[in-house]
Amino acid sequence: MDIAALSVAMSTVSTQSAYGVAMLSKSLDQVSSMGDQITGMMDSAAMELSVNPNVGSNIDIGL
Repeated sequence: MDIAALSVAMSTVSTQSAYGVAMLSKSLDQVSSMGDQITGMMDSAAMELSVNPNVGSNIDIGL
């Protein structure tokens, strides 16, 4: 087997692996950020109910 070809193949695999790890890390950061945002939205909704507990509890449908 050609040593130069083996070296190129190993370098390519190493580069692809590093790229895959970097992309997974980026995805993990984005999912974590979205989770924090969802938690913040739920907290703000709970805050609204604590300030105005009757908001949204009744629906008036006039016919």
